[in-house]
Amino acid sequence: MEKVVITIARQYGSGGRTIGQMLSEELGIPYYDKELLKKASEDSGIHERLFAGADEKLKNSPLLRITKKVYQGQLIPPESGGFTSMENLFNYQAKVIKELAEEESCIIIGRCADYVLRDYDNVLSVFVHAPEAYCIEQAKAKLSMPDKEIRKYIQKTDKERAEYYKHYTGREWTDARNYDLCLDSSKLGMQKCIEEIKAYMEVRFR
Repeated sequence: MEKVVITIARQYGSGGRTIGQMLSEELGIPYYDKELLKKASEDSGIHERLFAGADEKLKNSPLLRITKKVYQGQLIPPESGGFTSMENLFNYQAKVIKELAEEESCIIIGRCADYVLRDYDNVLSVFVHAPEAYCIEQAKAKLSMPDKEIRKYIQKTDKERAEYYKHYTGREWTDARNYDLCLDSSKLGMQKCIEEIKAYMEVRFR
């Protein structure tokens, strides 16, 4: 297969983003994380700060957290009142993800990319996870706060990602059935996770 796309969903502190960056370097293919927000902004004409404000989280609304708006692929036109709605921000982001998957081999971090690309044969979906204690230790390098506060931050971030994922996919974020490969980074380490992904690619796409 000429083009292969690797989607990586990750718990905060598990190292999923780092694994994606390292894998990008080893394979020599592009890596997309927050770059997706800029591309979606350029494509839609909607200001990038609106995409950033809705990045992998729902607005602070109990109603949004209990409802679903499963992605169907439609775009809301500019003349509509819902053009800058959270749903349409997601729709444009998904549009960019699909275009990237059709154009090139790449690595895409988060943003429900595994679900958006679920019907693509050239996609390998990965979920990187780790125990809370490991995630806290890893997060210390980035967050200057006590362990108790880091734990709360991790729990809050993962909760937001899970709610976001369920809202747009109707699925549970941590359900292994959603992914081709689930990796515990605390047991394998970053490099071994990369080797596992590459080995899976070799078997599946050779």
